[in-house]
Amino acid sequence: MLDPAGALAFLAMSVVIIIVPGPGVLFVVGRALVLGTRGALLSVLGNAAGVAVQIVVVAAGLGVVIASSELLFTAMKVLGAAVLVWLGVQSIRHRHAVSADEASAMAVRTRTLVRDSVVVGLTNAKTIVFFVAALPQAASPDLAAPVLQMLILGAVFLAMGIASDSLWAIAAGTARDWFAVNARRLATVRAAGGVALMALGVVMGASAL
Repeated sequence: MLDPAGALAFLAMSVVIIIVPGPGVLFVVGRALVLGTRGALLSVLGNAAGVAVQIVVVAAGLGVVIASSELLFTAMKVLGAAVLVWLGVQSIRHRHAVSADEASAMAVRTRTLVRDSVVVGLTNAKTIVFFVAALPQAASPDLAAPVLQMLILGAVFLAMGIASDSLWAIAAGTARDWFAVNARRLATVRAAGGVALMALGVVMGASAL
């Protein structure tokens, strides 16, 4: 069903994209510092859902349209940057909130938390450029339907990404839990997470202009 050479090449590139710390890792770590392990893992799933939409869009042939349209591509990057900055500001504003339920402590319901993460994943310019460049090359027209091949390879990318990001989320969340014994230290960690999210948003926004 898949071309072995094309699939291996795609997986090799995927490992580089996923393993090397980038915007996705910084986003997850920032969320872990602000919301704890549970919030970070929910963010991982939301982010993956957004990336899944990108995969479907690219497989359907619309990814090239987005990547080649300067207006659409810039708007996507600016939206993602704005969401990150907003999340960072909210994290800093609510850094002193205390509750047994970290999601409630940040005045963020699970649905809202996941929704925001979906937007971040959906507007990740790095991944959509990668998919536009790599997925069509990995699919062979001589085998199964190219769209099906791209969806399968995209699903593998998602599984690898979720596994890697979850490890980062657990590691950062565990480190953050150590600070949770002291309210002042916890507020500092939350603020640091907010600053990280804001910095990521500013960098992404600057690259879009």
